[in-house]
Amino acid sequence: MSHETFNIWHCSDKSPTWNMAADELLLRQSNLIGQAVLRLYSWNQSASSFGYFQRYAEVSLWTELRPIIRRPTAGGLVRHDEHEWTYSLTFPSDHPWWQLKAEISYQRVHNWIRRAFDRCGVVTKLCSEVITEGPGQCFIGAEKNDLIFRGKKIAGAAQRRNRDGLLIQGSIQAKDTGIERSCWESAMLKEIEWEEWKPIEAFFKEIASLAEQKYESENHNQRR
Repeated sequence: MSHETFNIWHCSDKSPTWNMAADELLLRQSNLIGQAVLRLYSWNQSASSFGYFQRYAEVSLWTELRPIIRRPTAGGLVRHDEHEWTYSLTFPSDHPWWQLKAEISYQRVHNWIRRAFDRCGVVTKLCSEVITEGPGQCFIGAEKNDLIFRGKKIAGAAQRRNRDGLLIQGSIQAKDTGIERSCWESAMLKEIEWEEWKPIEAFFKEIASLAEQKYESENHNQRR
């Protein structure tokens, strides 16, 4: 991956709705940005997020952690707290990653994360088969190509691909690995050419507007 150049956005702690709006806007503007963006971010409060196609009535019974927000990507229910590391990746529609089948891009991003853990002295592996213990809940059981540490899933992701580009949202539950997030982030960046990136003020205003109008709306979060 050393031949690829990414924009890196180190994002400060933000609200759950702001984080989902930021990732959606990155996808919408992927072609305008014209380059892959890796956003490394965290949450200013604990929250739950669930897949775009899941039913609110079901997932709301699986967790008491609120707020509970519908993501722009698919996948299952995820708990976001101080022990979680969150990232997103966006690619414009003319980028080689956009053309990959979902299974391949999923495998590729988790291999990237696996190699980063290796650099930090933590041995992980990709799951070779589906472990269905808690269907619909991201970190109960595991899907093929999820990242496993000592028999337990520690990294999962979900995708959305359209004419604007490709969005991958990923969650890493690394508490039991004993390493610091800064080590993992540095290890991730060693594999690519990258440039620090910060959106213009208008981009931040659009995020705030999208967060308020969509992700704070019960009509969106409970739409199905």
